[in-house]
Amino acid sequence: MQRICVDMDEVMADTLAEHIRRYNQTFDEDVTTEDLAGKGLWEITPLDRQAQLRAFLDAEDFFEDLALMPGAQPVLKDLSARFEIFIATQAMAVPNSLGPKYRWLQRHFPFIPATNYVFCGNKSILRADYLIDDQPKNLLRFEGQGLLYSAPHNLTATGFIRVDNWPQVAQFFSTVPGEAK
Repeated sequence: MQRICVDMDEVMADTLAEHIRRYNQTFDEDVTTEDLAGKGLWEITPLDRQAQLRAFLDAEDFFEDLALMPGAQPVLKDLSARFEIFIATQAMAVPNSLGPKYRWLQRHFPFIPATNYVFCGNKSILRADYLIDDQPKNLLRFEGQGLLYSAPHNLTATGFIRVDNWPQVAQFFSTVPGEAK
């Protein structure tokens, strides 16, 4: 059975919306995703606010209740009938995220077994046929077929198969022969 690895942050979970919400609330700003076209939130944040930007991620509740990316649940449920699905998230970059990410996945994706969660630091260890990720650097180190999931920070990245949303993910895999479980 073919294997698909799926990144969590900015692919399944709308991490950026929560980061922006906390930033705007704390600093009385009005940053939008449109302000980030081709850049990350870190790149537009003044240096004196960088520590607080990191503190948002380190907060125990940051990853607990993230919004779902539209369409992620039904598309992954459908794909899980034909492919082996693994969730691969760079949780080691934010060690406090391990428990909240685990609980979030259990709550929203109960059809993906917990044994298929990969909490890693470097995604070059992944061995799969496909990787859906928003970070071009992760796709460059991946040996299978990468799909770049569009996010404000990667809009200028080229040289990848790009998917803008979950219906496009479903469309891509509709032409890939999978196996019934």
